[in-house]
Amino acid sequence: MTANGFEARRDRLLAVMTGLAGATLLALILLRGALRDPGLNSHGALADAFLHGRLWIETCPEIDCALFQGRTYVIFPPLPAVLAMPFVAVFGFPGFKGFVVLGLALSALSLLVWRAILRGLGLSRSDTLWLLAALAFASPLYQVTLRADGVWFYAQAVGFLMVSLSLWAAICRASLPLAGLFIGLAFLCRQMAIFYPLFLLFLCLPRERPLLSGLTGLAKPVILAAIPVAAALAVYFAYNIARFGSPTETGYAFINNPDQTTFIWRRISETGLLSRDYLLFNTLYLFLQGFHFEFGGPQLTALTGFDKAGTALLVTSPWVLLAFYAKVDRVFLAGAAVIATIAGITLFYHSNGAEQIATQRYALDWLPILIVLMARPHSRAGDGQGSGTGRPAAFAALPLLVTWGVTANLAVLAVLSVYRV
Repeated sequence: MTANGFEARRDRLLAVMTGLAGATLLALILLRGALRDPGLNSHGALADAFLHGRLWIETCPEIDCALFQGRTYVIFPPLPAVLAMPFVAVFGFPGFKGFVVLGLALSALSLLVWRAILRGLGLSRSDTLWLLAALAFASPLYQVTLRADGVWFYAQAVGFLMVSLSLWAAICRASLPLAGLFIGLAFLCRQMAIFYPLFLLFLCLPRERPLLSGLTGLAKPVILAAIPVAAALAVYFAYNIARFGSPTETGYAFINNPDQTTFIWRRISETGLLSRDYLLFNTLYLFLQGFHFEFGGPQLTALTGFDKAGTALLVTSPWVLLAFYAKVDRVFLAGAAVIATIAGITLFYHSNGAEQIATQRYALDWLPILIVLMARPHSRAGDGQGSGTGRPAAFAALPLLVTWGVTANLAVLAVLSVYRV
C-alpha cells in the first residue's frame, strides 16, 4: 500500500469515529430537549413580559436576576427574548419547553452559514466538513446547544448565529452594511460583539489596494454599516435607562441571587465584576487546565465529582492550534487585535462561564475570528475556488485533532451520565 493510500484509509477511519461520536452527541441533545427541558429559561420569562408590555418579570426562574425598586429584571441583552416571543406567544410561559430544540435549530443554521463561509474562503470539501464537525461537536457551540434550556447558553447560541452571519456578509457578500446589521443584532445578545467591526472592515478591504486608499474607497459602506451598529447601541442604552435609569447600568449592581454561598456571588459582592484577582484562574482554565475528575473514598477509587469550571481550549479543541499557521497580513493583525481585546477583558472577568464540561463558553465570543484566520488561503489562487490552494501542510493533522476533540467530549459526557456526578 502506498503512503497516500494508507493516509486515505486512516482519514476514513477517523471520519467514521468522528461520525459515530457526533451522532451520539446529537442524540444526547435530542434526548435532553425531549426529556429535560423545564421551560424555565429566563429569556422565556422576559419574552412573556414583552408580550404583556412589561420590561420586568414577575419571578426569576433561574439566577442572575436583578431586583430594582421592587421589580425583577433579566440582566442580559434582550434579543434572545425577542426571538423567543413567537413560541412563548403560542405555548405560554413556562408552557414552551423547547429551548434546547430551538438552540439546536440555531446551531444548525450557524453550521450552514459556516459551510458557506469556509467554501467562500476556498477550503476543500474535506477540510470544510472537518471544521464543521469541529464546530458542532468539539467547540463550545456543542455545550451551549446542549444546555440551551439555560438563559446564558441560549443567548450565546443566538449571538453566535448573528456573529456568523456578519462574517458571511463580509466574506461571501462583501457587504459591510449587511455585516454591520448582523453585528448590531449580535451586540444585543453578547456585548463583546461590539469589537467585531474592526475585523469586518479589514475583511472587506480590497487586498490589492494600499490601506489608506482602501479605507477611503469604503467610506460610504462604513457609514452605512455604522447606522445599524449605532442603532443597536441606542436600543440597548434606552433599554437600560428604562429599567435602571442609566444607559450603562445593565443590572449587575442589583443582582439578587438567593444562594449567596456560591463562589460567583462572593466574587461579585466582595471583589467586583472585573479584577486582576481572577487573571490566574481564568488564564489557566483557558489554556492549561485539563479534564479533572474528582475521586474520594478511603482508597480514592470512588468518582465523586467533576470540575465544572471547564477545560482548556487547547485540550478539548486542539484543532484551533492550526491557527498558528494562518497567513499573517493586515487582516490577521486586525483579527488578532480583536481576539486579544475580547479574550483579554474576559480574563479579568469574575466568571469564565461558571459551569461547563469542556472549553469555557466565552471563547465563542472570539472563536469565529480565529476560524476565519485559520481557514483563509495562503495564495490568491485558492480564493473562492474551493480548491484548497495555499492550504498549510499542517492541515493534514486536522482529522486527528478534530477526532480527539469530538471523542473526548463524548467520553466525558458518557462518564458523567453513567456516574451522575
